[in-house]
Amino acid sequence: MKMKSIDSLASRAKKHFVDSIAVKQDGAVLLPTEVAKAIALMSKCLHEGGKVMACGNGGSAADAQHFAAELMGRFERERRELAALALTTDTSILTAIGNDYSYEDVFSKQVRGIGRADDILIAISTSGNSKNVIKAIEAAKKIGIHIIALTGNGGGKMADLLNGQDLHLCVPASRTARIQETHLLLLHCLCDGVDHVLFDEE
Repeated sequence: MKMKSIDSLASRAKKHFVDSIAVKQDGAVLLPTEVAKAIALMSKCLHEGGKVMACGNGGSAADAQHFAAELMGRFERERRELAALALTTDTSILTAIGNDYSYEDVFSKQVRGIGRADDILIAISTSGNSKNVIKAIEAAKKIGIHIIALTGNGGGKMADLLNGQDLHLCVPASRTARIQETHLLLLHCLCDGVDHVLFDEE
């Protein structure tokens, strides 16, 4: 191994910051209206006793869990619990469905089992091509569950499934790391917005 200089490593790290900022600046122009619509939809769902489900793979699974935790626990203020769950956390369900059926079915079967009309599915995929997330969207639509899709790179195959009743937060980037970083920001925007709508009058 040939060790790199501290200056070269610092320059490389700085470029990540610069690139991430650039994607977020582009997103700040393109995405706020869709984010606002998603906040309004989530607030109505939760106020009326519905729930928010979230799913994704890998880093997107971690985002789904992070998001559910901030709704169920708290984001930046003390307030009542909000009904949210990540479909990525129960290893018995995931491995049973994956083994007995297919890994492509691990989210869709959960959506059919616990989802109800007017609930919300947060479908997260950096590429927009995750087969199990796509099947979850298809299952949700048949039940009447609202879709908020978080993607990047043009939205992939998921974009073709979405219509005017769905919300699509598509990060204007193709690099997975940049998309994931912006997904986290988007999820924080949703948490903050829901808290503002539901609790600022209290």
